[in-house]
Amino acid sequence: MRRNLYVGGAFAGLLVALGVGSSILGKRGSVEAASVMAPRFEVNPLWPKPLPNHWLMGQTIGVSVDAQDHIWIIHRQGSLEPGELHATTNPPTAQCCAAAPPILEFDEEGNLLQHWGGPGSGYDWPNANHGITIDYKGNVWIGGNGRGTPPGAGRGAGGRGQQGGTPDESQVSGVQGYFNDAMILKFTQDGKFLMQIGKPGQSKGSNDIENLRLPAKTFIDKETNEVYVADGYGNHRVIVYDADTGKYKRHWGAYGHKPDDTNLGRYNPSDPPPQQFRNPVHCAELSVDRLLYVCDRVNDRIQVFKPDGSFVKEMFVEKETLGSGSAWDIAFSKDPQQKYIYLTDGENDRVHILDRQSLEVLTTFGEGGRQPGEFYGVHSIATDSKGNIFTTETYRGQRVQKFVYKGLAPVAKKDQGVLWPKTSGK
Repeated sequence: MRRNLYVGGAFAGLLVALGVGSSILGKRGSVEAASVMAPRFEVNPLWPKPLPNHWLMGQTIGVSVDAQDHIWIIHRQGSLEPGELHATTNPPTAQCCAAAPPILEFDEEGNLLQHWGGPGSGYDWPNANHGITIDYKGNVWIGGNGRGTPPGAGRGAGGRGQQGGTPDESQVSGVQGYFNDAMILKFTQDGKFLMQIGKPGQSKGSNDIENLRLPAKTFIDKETNEVYVADGYGNHRVIVYDADTGKYKRHWGAYGHKPDDTNLGRYNPSDPPPQQFRNPVHCAELSVDRLLYVCDRVNDRIQVFKPDGSFVKEMFVEKETLGSGSAWDIAFSKDPQQKYIYLTDGENDRVHILDRQSLEVLTTFGEGGRQPGEFYGVHSIATDSKGNIFTTETYRGQRVQKFVYKGLAPVAKKDQGVLWPKTSGK
């Protein structure tokens, strides 16, 4: 009996010790978790200010910030529904509404400063514009991912991946046929045409150095004056040109391989990592320490390269994501080391905040929906000099949002949800 009491007492003591140890470990884990820092934000639900002239934005598929902290967006006029264009009928059906010009410039307060864009003399405006970049000289670059129709073809001959003549942002890997948007364009900030690389419908595939094929986005390197093109919705590569002359420099595919246009089929997260990019290759951004981060969207991954195309590393984010994928666009934080990456995930309707060195996802914000701070097809992202974030939305999202930088804070939870402004008082 006494022996049983001793054993019971010892067992109870062990449980207490384990409980205390577990409590200590739990507290330590909480402290360690709380010590992970990340930028925090709040949505500004009043930005930008209403557009004039009954104007509406269509699919808003690019955003960039210039040296004056002016925010530039590009959208697709042709993606608006007939009911959104009643002011443009003859006679007008109603007072509202009309498509805004494709390129809009805002100041930090959300005032519209300038607007322009569309077909003109001397250049080929894309069938469906895509992406906008303001370079270090202040020039404006755009691409396009419209399939279009071959010259002389009848109406309704558009290819797969289009709805009413507007790309639907879905996977187009391996599709064949005509590709109108085989070019990127360069303008001054007041819309004067400067240069075009590539010609409509002339692409010969992922190793054609004269033409692009549905290019998604550009980045211009101040150090070398080179333009990196994420190319794109039709090709499977990054390609580099001289930013003044358009002279070809180099190109590569996933892992630095020579790209090819073999149809990889649909993405399967349980398969080994694919050795080529799927469409679209959606972004290519160069960091301050000269590493190029490339969005391989449908493969749910970011690949990192040296400027010469040498492969460095990769990471997968939300690897089980199907459909249009999770790796849409990136922007860097504005600290001198660019410690953080902001990654838009238009399929899951989130923005992920990553540690740039480890590529670990630290926290995530956003939720699917149409209210401020929510997303529907969050597509592109940019940061200003103050660290604020600007996002655009495709599909029926059709807007730009501003997220105000509130400094660094401990990561309290991985998924922050909607970053609604804090309110004071009762």
